[in-house]
Amino acid sequence: MAVIGTGLIGTSVALAASRQGVSVYLSDRNRAAARTAAALGAGRAEDPPEQVDLAVLAVPPSQIAAVLIALQGRGLARAYTDVASVKAGPEQAVLSRAPEPARYVGGHPLAGRERSGPLAARAELFQGRPWALTPHRLTSRAALDRGLELAELCGAAPVVMRSREHDEVVALTSHVPHLLASLMAARLREGPAGVPLLAGQGLRDVTRIAAGDPRLWGDILQSNAAAMAGVVKDLQADLSRVATALDVLAGADDGGRTQGVRTLEDLLARGIAGLAELPRPGAGPSVGEAALRVLVPDRPGELARFLGAVAVLGICVDDVAVEAAEESGLSVCIPVPAADAERIEAKLSADGWDTVPGELVPGR
Repeated sequence: MAVIGTGLIGTSVALAASRQGVSVYLSDRNRAAARTAAALGAGRAEDPPEQVDLAVLAVPPSQIAAVLIALQGRGLARAYTDVASVKAGPEQAVLSRAPEPARYVGGHPLAGRERSGPLAARAELFQGRPWALTPHRLTSRAALDRGLELAELCGAAPVVMRSREHDEVVALTSHVPHLLASLMAARLREGPAGVPLLAGQGLRDVTRIAAGDPRLWGDILQSNAAAMAGVVKDLQADLSRVATALDVLAGADDGGRTQGVRTLEDLLARGIAGLAELPRPGAGPSVGEAALRVLVPDRPGELARFLGAVAVLGICVDDVAVEAAEESGLSVCIPVPAADAERIEAKLSADGWDTVPGELVPGR
């Protein structure tokens, strides 16, 4: 395998693959970064002696097509993928310009840290995390299989979807949140002198991701501007209503105070309702769900393989919980839709997983 770009994500991919016995060849336009990754055990900072099975492009979204074209011109790999967090734009560029688009499948592991560079890399960074794969109309089965194998090799749960759908989702779940974290962190420079004394964990949670590399994030934001624009406009409308309500509540006139309070309480209630849409790790089954228990062999890679199988069935891996370690393996609880519980149990059993008989427990 070849990894092009040895920052946080590229080096983490290389470390995870190397741990599984894969020969990894590293390259980066910053030679020191590639050598640092190699020194960490991520692979060799040299060109591969022969064509590799897979090349992983760990470069910014705007560079995907150009780098892919150069690598395919050299015949570097049999298949290619990337780890960029924007998919539609690079996909269009690949389809229109790359000599062998069938050998390419888009990829995006949904994992990261607020730090950047190879020294921030971790082999376990992708464990249990979703890994989006976005095959286009020309992607070959072989290229998609290499992408799936890479995700599973890194311990992630592969999720196959269209590129535009991916970009719309991450605009809301990743890109706009990063922008908001940066906006909030920027306010700290304008704050009163006592800010460092009273900065609590809540502020740190809200602003933590603002520490990301500005050049990389600038590339990401401009590459997904179309999907982000609608989300930002909706937020702007909400903030305008909140600002109006706060102005009313801060004034001396009692007129409109009741409506101002209602506006704020409505926003807070909507926030709670939205938060409920996120998976709650280990929370167990909710209304309309059942808990399916499976014994997973306690062998390296088995849990990751199981999480991949669960993700293919449309189950969010963040809801999966390891309840106990038995002599025969790990007892894993999966919240599943009650209406689909028997079908999912039958499918997992047919695929060789050891489901626990009679352990379909209704949700609350």
